Amino acid sequence: MRKDRLTVFTKIFVDVMFWGCVAALLALPVIMKIYGRYNSYFADNYWPLLLMFYVTGVFAALIIYELRRMFRTVLQDDCFVEANVVSLKRMGTYSFIISAVTACRLFLYLTPAVLVVVLVFLIAGLFSKVLAQVFDRAVHYKLENDLTI
Repeated sequence: MRKDRLTVFTKIFVDVMFWGCVAALLALPVIMKIYGRYNSYFADNYWPLLLMFYVTGVFAALIIYELRRMFRTVLQDDCFVEANVVSLKRMGTYSFIISAVTACRLFLYLTPAVLVVVLVFLIAGLFSKVLAQVFDRAVHYKLENDLTI
C-alpha cells in the first residue's frame, strides 16, 4: 500500500516535535533564567515555575511519545489494536495532569493564556478518553470479525 503523504509528513512532524520537546526540557533552566531578565514574574517565581514547566513538559513529551507509537500502527495499516486504546487512555490522563498542574499556576499569576491552556488540555483529555472507548469498540468488532470466516 502506498503511504499517504499527509500521514508520512505528520509522522515526521510528530517525531520533530518529540525531539524538540526533549531539547526544550533540557534547556528549560537556561531559558527561564534568560527570560527572567525580561519578565520579573519569571525571576521572582523561578523555582515554582520551573517545577510546573518540567512536570507539564514531561507529560507533554509523553503525549507526543504515545502519538508516535500510534503512528507506527497507522503506517503499518493496522490502527485498530489494543495498544492504541491504551495510548489514548494514557494521553487522556496526561492531558488531565497537565490541566491540573497548569491550573495551579492560576494561584501565582492569572492570565488568559493560562486559562486557555487549562481548558484546551481538559478538552483534549476528555476527547482522548472518549476516543479510547471508540477505539476499544472498534478493536472488539475487528477481532470478532477476524474470528468469523
